[in-house]
Order: sequence, then structure tokens, then C-alpha cells
Amino acid sequence: MPDYDFDLFVIGAGSGGVRAGRMVAQLGKRVAVAEESRPGGTCVVRGCVPKKYLVYGAEYGAAIEASKKYGWETDNAKFDWPTLRDAIQNEVSRLSAIYANILEKNGATLFTERAEIADKHSIRLASGKMVTAETILIAVGGRPYIPEIKGAEYAIMSDDAFLLEKLPEKAVIIGGGYIASEFAGIFAGLGVRTTQVYRGDKLLRGFDDDVRKLVTDQQNLVGIDVKLGASPIEIKKSAGGLIVSFDDGSKIGTECVFMATGRKPYTSTLGLENAGIEVDKNGAIIVDEYSRTHAKNIYAVGDVTNRVNLTPVAIREAMAFVDTVYKDTPRGYDHSDIASAVFTRPPVGTVGLTEAQAREKFGDDIKIYTTNFRPMKNIIAGKDQRCLMKLITEGKNERVIGIHLVGDDTPEIIQALGITIKGGLTKADFDATCAVHPTLAEEIVTL
Repeated sequence: MPDYDFDLFVIGAGSGGVRAGRMVAQLGKRVAVAEESRPGGTCVVRGCVPKKYLVYGAEYGAAIEASKKYGWETDNAKFDWPTLRDAIQNEVSRLSAIYANILEKNGATLFTERAEIADKHSIRLASGKMVTAETILIAVGGRPYIPEIKGAEYAIMSDDAFLLEKLPEKAVIIGGGYIASEFAGIFAGLGVRTTQVYRGDKLLRGFDDDVRKLVTDQQNLVGIDVKLGASPIEIKKSAGGLIVSFDDGSKIGTECVFMATGRKPYTSTLGLENAGIEVDKNGAIIVDEYSRTHAKNIYAVGDVTNRVNLTPVAIREAMAFVDTVYKDTPRGYDHSDIASAVFTRPPVGTVGLTEAQAREKFGDDIKIYTTNFRPMKNIIAGKDQRCLMKLITEGKNERVIGIHLVGDDTPEIIQALGITIKGGLTKADFDATCAVHPTLAEEIVTL
């Protein structure tokens, strides 16, 4: 048998890579993990966690304003960007250190440098050091994608937004996905005059149409100027900042251009060709149901495979990898009916099929239940934001196959409702459940 330096070498110390490395090290295997940035990956360092803190910050501003209608005096309230920015980065640093400690406490070796694949069993570190491993796991995630337009170098991306020296007075956010829509709400909530520009006719492509329509409409209610049907073609510097030109002939002057036009797997310089690993047209590593690449000893999990790009999914894929390779229990991870959220203001919670997907799969054998209302909390506050709840069923027994929510706390609600779809519950089960009153969530059992 070949004598390798490590039993497992993980490239990428995000949530998926760290989970796999930790679990395999606990089995007594020799494990190494390499990370070119900071342990924690996109979610902890430049994604879910710091973004959610920014959302909290933006929501406090709206809550302070609404509290006046509830009798609070808030005349001296003001916002300081450096205070929030630095507090978030301190928390990011704390969490990143925890990820590093988890690996080291379990006996894994952490290389804080870039790693590339030299061949099927060899890894080249940025320092020049070469190491070998019996099994390699790639968990490098993705990176923001910026379209190739003239002047794109003047734009920032999501990675930059967390570290701005100061908030701009005016910003143009390009994109209509969850990152663009969330950051538009963040910027507007922190007092930035925000324009969100998207080439489509509604935001959040891929979500249920009723969700897309309501979110698109409600972005305006939190101070976002939404411009649809336009794509940027050039960004120019001007005496007053930047000027963005669009393909519909319009131009917008701004201080900041934020490109939130999607993410792509971070594979272009990873040396995949040295091991015969194949990628698709977007650079995603092609894997089978067990997360194995075309090289039999090399696996990949998380966003780098572009299956379902969510942190909890990467963790579940990592656990399936550990069971398959090290516990003699081959299994893949079921990517169906995964609950997710979009932290717009108000946020979105969704699980299961959209109405369009349900009709394509089941035809007319579906039923739709919806309600659209102004939440109790918004009445006295004088806020016009509305809540949407949509439940999709199929068959004579009306098995619930899709739930789509827009409104305060819906990400928390959808986590529990995801269990009902995984469990195959029916509309009758929902009807038999007594409501908790007065709550927003009670509407889902009174449809």
C-alpha cells in the first residue's frame, strides 16, 4: 500500500470542509485541511453570518421609527456605521477562531495557505510544500461573479460590502437574486438612497411567482427604488462619483455600484485537470450521488458542486461523505424539499415545490391555498408591508408539497414547516392543528 502523508486532505475550511475534517479526525485518521482565507468559509467570514447581522442592524432603524406610533420617544436616535461594521468583524474573527480550534482539538492539521491539486493523490501548497493523501475532499465553495462590462473594476461585490470605510450616500445594486435583494434592504435600512436594477420583470428568479411579485412590490416600501428590465453596459467615473449606463438607454449617477450578479464555483485555478476531474460549463465540479468526482479517490461537497448552495446542505453532504468513505455506509444526501430563507425586509421562507413546478409535475391534480394580509404589528405602526402565505397540495389526500411565506419571522416558521413536508403531512393535518392566537403563524393552519 502507498504511504501517504494523510488519510484525508480537505481543500477549503468552510462549514462542509470543517465538518468532514473534524468527523474523520475523530475516527483516528490523519487529516489535513487547507484554507487560503480564514477558517469558516463564505458563510462565517463573508456571507450568511455577517449579512444577517447587517439585516438586524437595518431592522433596528425601521423598528425605532415604528416605535413612535407605540408611544416611544426616539428623537435622538442615530446610526454609526463603524460601530456596526467593527462589531460584526469582531464576531466573525471569534467564530473563525472557533472553526480553527475545532480542527486542531480533534487532531487535524490546518494549513493556512492555498492548496492546489498536483495529481490524484498530491496537493501543492502555496508555500511550495507538497503533501500526499489517500483521499481528497474539495470544499472551496464559490466566489462572486461580476459580468464583463466596461468599467466593472469600479464596482464592489458582496465580499467588499462588509468592510466599507464609510457607507455611501447613494448606491446602485445590480441584480435580482437573494444577495442583491437582501443587500438592497440592508443599504436602504441603514439610510443609503438605494436603487436596485434587475434585467427581469420580477425579483428572485426561481422562487414562487406570488412570492416574487410581493417581494418586488414591497422593496419599494422600505425605500428601495426598483428598476426592472435593464442591464448595465458601462460604469464611468465622474466628478460626482460614478455613472452607470444601461441597455435601455438610461443612466444613473451614484456614489457606489454594488454588483450582486451571482456566484460561481471557485475552481478555475484549482488544478482539477491534473487529476482528471471534470466540471460543467459554469465550472462546477461534476459529482455522483455520493459526491465522488471522476477521480475515484477525490470527492467534492458544497457550493463548488452547484447542487443546492446552502451552508446546511454542505454540512449534510459532508456527513454523507464521511459515512460513505469511512463508515462503510454508502449514502447520498437527498436534496429535495430543503427549506430556505431570503432575508429581505420582510423576509421570505420557502420549502417544497413552487406552483409552476407543482403544475408541471402533477398537472391539475393540485390545490392552492393562499392568504395575503397586513400583519397585526403593522397596523398601529402605520406600515403597509403585507404577509403572504401559500400552501400547495396534490392528490385526493392533499399531501402538502409546497409552502411559501413572506412576512416577519417567516424564516423561523419555515424551519418547522419543512418537517411537515418531509413527513408527508396533508392539508387535513394542518386543519386539525389548533392555532396559536394572536400570531402571524396561525394563518397557515386556518387557510
